Amino acid sequence: MAATKPIPNVLTIAGSDSGGGAGIQADLKAFSALGAYGASVITALTAQNTRGVRAVHAPEPSFVSAQLDAVFDDIRIDAVKIGMLANAGIVRAVADALERHRPQHVVLDTVMISKSNHALLAPEAVAALRDELLPLATLVTPNLPEAAALLGAETAAEEDAMVRQGEALRALGAQAVLMKGGHLASSESPDWLIEPSGALRLGGARVPLRNTHGTGCTLSSAIAALIPQTDDLASATAEAKRYLTGAIEASVRLDVGHGVGPVHHFFRWW
Repeated sequence: MAATKPIPNVLTIAGSDSGGGAGIQADLKAFSALGAYGASVITALTAQNTRGVRAVHAPEPSFVSAQLDAVFDDIRIDAVKIGMLANAGIVRAVADALERHRPQHVVLDTVMISKSNHALLAPEAVAALRDELLPLATLVTPNLPEAAALLGAETAAEEDAMVRQGEALRALGAQAVLMKGGHLASSESPDWLIEPSGALRLGGARVPLRNTHGTGCTLSSAIAALIPQTDDLASATAEAKRYLTGAIEASVRLDVGHGVGPVHHFFRWW
């Protein structure tokens, strides 16, 4: 009998969302929905719901380092997803741990601002994320405002500019960049995957629903869960995008909160 691949172990390094729709909670749901075992390192506690973020508490960077070492010292980690990091000290703690433990796949979701316009990354931490963490990433997944902030540029308003900015971010050291086109003023929501081999357009219909809380977290964690199972970044990214579209479309079956609700991570099962 041919040997089967082990179930991948995927680590999320991110903040906790008390409303359950984004952050650590969304990541673990996506991992489970896509056949991966999830471990977690919590970089921030947020008091939030579907209406917005009320407060943020960040642990000391040394405690983040302790969590990271505890996980890597015991568990085979096949991929890492990084989300909210809160401040420069935590960015550096995560970068140092990745240098020590050298996981094979790192998906960096450059979380800076919540959907309710609450800052989730201190302004002085942007440079640390760009200079110290981005070069360690297999894939970086910025939305258009985040890409612009990292590059000190205007937000891309059309797809040619998206590709140029993705190439500029890859030149900073990331192996690949996924430029997410959700902020474009168009009927479509196209993403562009920028790899050394070139740029690949991943088209997709824009789903006209309000339940989009945690979409960025869910997409990046889905990619992290799928990379070890496909060994092909383009295939993993395309499948993750299809999964997210289905989760958004099925979000109408949930009744969670009175604001921007979450996507339905387990739409294929219930």
